[in-house]
Amino acid sequence: MNHMEEPRALSHALHYGWVFWFMHRSPEEFWAVYSHLRRPSDLPNISDYHLFKQGVRPVWEDQVNINGGKWIVRVKKGLASRYWESLVLAIIGDQFDVNDEICGAVLSIRGSEDIISVWNKTSSNGKINLKIRDTIKKHLSLPSETTMEYKTHNDALRDNSSFRNTDVFR
Repeated sequence: MNHMEEPRALSHALHYGWVFWFMHRSPEEFWAVYSHLRRPSDLPNISDYHLFKQGVRPVWEDQVNINGGKWIVRVKKGLASRYWESLVLAIIGDQFDVNDEICGAVLSIRGSEDIISVWNKTSSNGKINLKIRDTIKKHLSLPSETTMEYKTHNDALRDNSSFRNTDVFR
């Protein structure tokens, strides 16, 4: 005589049958990379993230950037992760509504503060530049007293006030 009981006898019957479904789709190319990046708050000091349009190098001398400039926002430690994510989503979601003016953005993690900058290709168009500033303020929900500075790449090159492209001011 077999003393082993059937597995069914040990289980508890449910009122209804239930099915597990598992679906997985690989994320789109952008999200496949973005989802694996370290959060800005987890980056060591003297680190930079650059997000630029395909074909545009994150250097002043690139033909798309050379006549442009950047809006610069200095933020307190601990805020960069939220601000950076909001900015990235606004950029890739075409929230700036300035045609192809946005070249990219840079996040610079530094000792006492972090620096976010949005690069655009035409520094001489004041109306577009103000629209970019206002869009940054809106999407980052920046406090009204937040100081923002616009710097043309030509000025930065001329006065050597920035170390290359990392937005560290002397």
